[in-house]
Amino acid sequence: MTEIEGRTIGKVMARLVPFLIICYFVAYLDRVNVGFAKLTMNKALDLTETMYGFGSGIFFVAYFIFEVPSNLFLEKFGARRWIARIMITWGILSGSMAAIPYLSAATGMSGEYTFYTIRVLLGIAEAGFFPGIIFFLTLWFPNVYRGRIIGMFMAAIPMSSVLGAPLSGYLLGMDGIAGLAGWQWLYIVEAAPALVLAVVVLNYLTDRPADAHWLQQDERTWLANRLSSEQTHRESVHGMSALQALLNPRVLALAMVYFGAVASNYGIGFFLPTIVKAFGLSNATTGWVVAIPYAVGAAGMIWWSKRSDVKLERRNHAAIALGVAAAGIVLATLTEDPLMKMMAFSFSAFGVFAVLPVFWTLPTAFLSGPAAAAGIAAINSIGNLSGFAGPFAMGAIKDSTGSFNGGLLLIAAFVVLAMVIVLLLGHDTSLEKAPVANKMAAD
Repeated sequence: MTEIEGRTIGKVMARLVPFLIICYFVAYLDRVNVGFAKLTMNKALDLTETMYGFGSGIFFVAYFIFEVPSNLFLEKFGARRWIARIMITWGILSGSMAAIPYLSAATGMSGEYTFYTIRVLLGIAEAGFFPGIIFFLTLWFPNVYRGRIIGMFMAAIPMSSVLGAPLSGYLLGMDGIAGLAGWQWLYIVEAAPALVLAVVVLNYLTDRPADAHWLQQDERTWLANRLSSEQTHRESVHGMSALQALLNPRVLALAMVYFGAVASNYGIGFFLPTIVKAFGLSNATTGWVVAIPYAVGAAGMIWWSKRSDVKLERRNHAAIALGVAAAGIVLATLTEDPLMKMMAFSFSAFGVFAVLPVFWTLPTAFLSGPAAAAGIAAINSIGNLSGFAGPFAMGAIKDSTGSFNGGLLLIAAFVVLAMVIVLLLGHDTSLEKAPVANKMAAD
């Protein structure tokens, strides 16, 4: 590493990564806090497990439909303005979940269908945020840094539960304050930061290195040359348009891998508070216990992604993590002992979260420009359909069998399929090594 490389990457990391982690922390918490609200919301709205699973998951159907258009708008209008727009709309809609009883009374719709409607609108509002950030990171970080950078960014997923689960458990205890139930306070309090951060995004983010006044001129030049060289190399091997990226077999195969990874995340995450609460714990204690697997997942995500970068090896790192995730899920179905079950879920969480940043180095190694915006969004949107399938299957199987085990085993099967596809698909590491090996003149 040259002196200018270390200096430039250090500044970019310090400027962008902590702030993006905070943004995604808030986004993910607003997306999954329905799992904690469920502990008291279901009774208030007269929802069955199947209704809850359908409503939780239908978010991802809307997310799927609007994901690619949203990411293309981000590429066209710039990350700063588009991400701010996303955060404002999702903040308003996430907070409006607290108003379901009033909206139901005003419109004549049942609580069930009001719940479904707001979850659909929330999916539309948030579509494009995550793939937009992944695309944004490709505009700022060379290939060899992306595993660890995405790992640090995506650590916001488990950390949102490590910190958010105890907070959510506490907020559920606010019944009666200002005439609202605890689950309503949960939605209001956890939606507010998105609205504040939207304003900060407009004034803090920088769309591209050329606009980075906080970098010195030689640092901007070095970074622009390095990223341009990598893009030129990728396009010489896999040059494609946005439409070609959407139809590319490798993109579609990676979408199926992501489907399995996401199924394990949301399918379990939306129901884990219910599983833990069945141990006989209070809402507050449930929050602390649910946080344990996510703390393990956060550590695994950061360590495993950095290891993948150091070794510049992606395929086996992704496959091993998927294997660990599937094994942990299966082990959780084999015991009813609370301690053993939480150990199994923690083992699974290591794999579930460790695979995510490594996975996202696979498409960003061969996609660039508009093709990257479209391809990343397509992978994320198709993969996130399992965010509908997983929770809905978990709820339906629980209602029909009285146990979550059937749903857990189905999710484990999705994860195993993802692992097999990763191993068969392989990965061309030369797409990541070549620009560095060629020693650009700017170095």
